[in-house]
Amino acid sequence: MCRMESKESETLMKTITTAEQFNELISGDKKVLVKFYAGWCPDCTRMDMFIDPIIEEYSQYDWYELNRDELPEIADKYDVMGIPSLLIFQNGEKLAHLHSANAKSPQQVIEFLSAQQ
Repeated sequence: MCRMESKESETLMKTITTAEQFNELISGDKKVLVKFYAGWCPDCTRMDMFIDPIIEEYSQYDWYELNRDELPEIADKYDVMGIPSLLIFQNGEKLAHLHSANAKSPQQVIEFLSAQQ
């Protein structure tokens, strides 16, 4: 059996690769959820394993992920100190932030999202 080292557990999230793309996405009037992650982060990988059903349930958001090591200036601007962190944006404003310490389980993520409604 061949083991793939690539990101095998791809989620339903689209990837943000530039600051321009990020700024454009968060400036709209639809709520956008951005997961800040890093390739070396075990908790980020664990989140990838349980996030897809949550994405489907909370489809009112456009879901994206952003590698904080590739775009550190954005992580710094929005006080992303730990990863994974989930941030919700609308009209260019940060509406909510689930900090990494509270983003370890599906239940914590669901509680955060339920509180935003």
